Amino acid sequence: MTAERCAWAGGDPLNVAYHDLEWGVPQRDDRALFELLCLEGAQAGLAWITILRKRDGYRHAFEGFDPQRVAAYGEDDVERLLADPAIVRNRAKVRATIGNARAVLRLAEEGGGLAAYLWSFVDGTPIQNQWVQTDSVPAETDLSRTVSRDLRKRGFSFVGPTIVYAFMQSAGLVNDHLVHCFRHAELSG
Repeated sequence: MTAERCAWAGGDPLNVAYHDLEWGVPQRDDRALFELLCLEGAQAGLAWITILRKRDGYRHAFEGFDPQRVAAYGEDDVERLLADPAIVRNRAKVRATIGNARAVLRLAEEGGGLAAYLWSFVDGTPIQNQWVQTDSVPAETDLSRTVSRDLRKRGFSFVGPTIVYAFMQSAGLVNDHLVHCFRHAELSG
């Protein structure tokens, strides 16, 4: 018998693997959260599978999403990145990644870091939703609007409420696997 999964996973092996192994798994590593936030921003206006296919290119281009290194990028780096076909070559998105690295470092200076900051919005525990149908899952929530406003206040960009909600889903701050999906039960315990 085949395991039932969320319909959005589709049939592309890369997307299925992402759904089955990563999406919704609570992530508490600052570097991994920074990467995911940047990739969710890069996805704006595109299909997520496009970003999954370019993820290795992003990791190479942005030096493993090391916030220290990325925060030090200047105009030469922006131009280098805009010439790199392994990533989405959008000036605003490239600049957002650099600016977001700087914002991550400021959070670290304040104490706690990115993970502690983000998880504070859900009291350290993933929100367990009980969606039965895909069309019931919201694109944004009051919480994602709150987090989005606070991130922007702290200097982050490409963090609108819809991007933030997609990030919260992927980073496991919320469990939005449908109840019939085998991952819902695995991630709700």
